[in-house]
Amino acid sequence: MYDWSDEHRAIIDVMRRFVDEEIRPHLDDLEHNGMPPYDIIRKMYQVFGLKEMAKENFARALERKRNGEAPARTSSRGGDPAAQLITTIELCRVSLGLVTSMGVSTGLAAGTINKLGTPAQMERWGLDLVTMDKVGAWAITEPDSGSDALGGMRTTAKRDGDGYVLNGQKTWITNGPYADTIVLYAKLDEGDGTDIRDRKVLTFVLDKGMDGLVQSKPMRKMGQHGSPTGEVFLTDVFVGKDRLLGETEDTPGGGRQSAKDNFVQERVGMAAMALGVIDECLKLSIDYAKNRMLWGKPIGDFQLIQQKLAHMEIHRINVRNMVFTHIERSMNGAPTSFAEASAVKLYAAQAACQVADDAIQIFGGNGYVAEYRVEQLARDARVLRIYAGTDEMQTVAIAKDLLRS
Repeated sequence: MYDWSDEHRAIIDVMRRFVDEEIRPHLDDLEHNGMPPYDIIRKMYQVFGLKEMAKENFARALERKRNGEAPARTSSRGGDPAAQLITTIELCRVSLGLVTSMGVSTGLAAGTINKLGTPAQMERWGLDLVTMDKVGAWAITEPDSGSDALGGMRTTAKRDGDGYVLNGQKTWITNGPYADTIVLYAKLDEGDGTDIRDRKVLTFVLDKGMDGLVQSKPMRKMGQHGSPTGEVFLTDVFVGKDRLLGETEDTPGGGRQSAKDNFVQERVGMAAMALGVIDECLKLSIDYAKNRMLWGKPIGDFQLIQQKLAHMEIHRINVRNMVFTHIERSMNGAPTSFAEASAVKLYAAQAACQVADDAIQIFGGNGYVAEYRVEQLARDARVLRIYAGTDEMQTVAIAKDLLRS
């Protein structure tokens, strides 16, 4: 695949109209007035028939689970992987935060439930998440673990009769303040003195309002204001075995492997998010370079501005090719390795940040104020080098894979 098909270009045109009509008018509220993004996402699901598509895909996944078949290698929303990534790219041209909230709810939270859960658990929680009828959160990160998410995890699950008692704290949880359903990872505490780093990781599903479960108010962040982020506190939260995904402590692919698989999908998907930022920054910068006059001529006539635009275009081509490669692999059922996903995420995140920074430089003082949009895009892009694994952790993953070969 080297370019979008005519059908894909038609989707791009429709998505851009939706963005212009339904999202841009609300940008100030999303960015500065604390407006949650969920009604906008639901409107998009309604306009483009995504809700019905999600239901159909869910029904197929449920049938496969009941028949004991392996899950299909598709998104929780189903359909053409290219069309799905187009949605991500076009939304990220205007609000990365909105995409982050949607992806965590319908991808990480719903995807984990529908992959690891029993058919009953899928019906109980999964369907409402893939349709955006309810909001989901995926809680793995903790204040003292950061990049060591699994090894450094301190949240515990202790057996208690037919269930478990959960204690701990999660932080930087996307959708945490508003989530109806929380997929939460915890270390099994068997009371046998096993080092906490070596304990089994279990995955539970919690509902808003459970006794002992507290969801914080949204954090104040540098960027991605369109994606509410918060903390989750657990104090003696009792959960029955029906809330343990798979209803067994030995679910195939559960716990640690589940988290790792999710990191692969999340990291590869960030190339599409980065491409949206790069596309928009380059478009805005080209327009500005053509129309901003200095010493009697457009600033685009100056070689240093041309150099920045050229490097921005190089990054755009490289990240676009990464996205196209991922689409082809997805269509052919070819898995992406952990190291490959890390390489894609590392380059795309750094490219988006560099392009956004160059856009601000081209705009000069205007780039530093909110009205010119590149300021928001730069703030939003910066977290791409942190969440789903920092640049440093991507580098480690790539190097370890190379040294094993």
